[in-house]
Amino acid sequence: MCVDCGCHTSEEHSHPKRRISLEGDLLAANDRLAAENRAGFESGDIFTLNLLSSPGSGKTSILERTVAELTISVAVIEGDQQTGNDAARIEAAGARAVQVNTGSGCHLDARMVSGAADELGLESGSILFIENVGNLVCPALFDLGEAVRVVIVSVTEGEDKPEKYPYIFRNADLCLINKIDLLPYLDFDLEALKKSALSVNPDLFFIELSARDGRGFPSWLSWLEERKKVASGRRATA
Repeated sequence: MCVDCGCHTSEEHSHPKRRISLEGDLLAANDRLAAENRAGFESGDIFTLNLLSSPGSGKTSILERTVAELTISVAVIEGDQQTGNDAARIEAAGARAVQVNTGSGCHLDARMVSGAADELGLESGSILFIENVGNLVCPALFDLGEAVRVVIVSVTEGEDKPEKYPYIFRNADLCLINKIDLLPYLDFDLEALKKSALSVNPDLFFIELSARDGRGFPSWLSWLEERKKVASGRRATA
């Protein structure tokens, strides 16, 4: 059986050009929708962040504390393959949330984000967090219309994550290093992680924090507010 098309044949054949074309068409269509999302977010003065990480890095825990501490209006799009658990946690923390379940899919795309944003009815001047599906590969390929990308890595992961998954770090604006409260109990080299990430993206900025005890959160919140002001200022002068 042909592994490309499933036909039963004894003759060798493949379809690499068509497969590449389909992937290109898919990404191009997503990019067009992402551009529409971005234009809508910018015109509505909605500062949008795409949060990416492996499973268990603490994205939702970071968002819970962020929602509780920010004074700006916040909404969240939660991406998971199944369950509404994370959206329920965000709503309990005090923000509006929409859960998007991707089923067997491993990432959010621009169409999903557009539908979820419409459902949220976003307020002008608000912050929109998009918590992507926990995965360091596929989500990196899909533009959602965000203003910035934030990659989250925890100290319970290996220092070589940026070398293993370079694309997701290469296209990030900020790297949040979570669970630093666990550093005394782990054999983890924080500087080695930063060096690895900077070898992939020399412009990457780092904030070390703990969603558990709040360490580093003032820096994270200040970064958010400053980047939002910059984005709003660009819109005002456009």
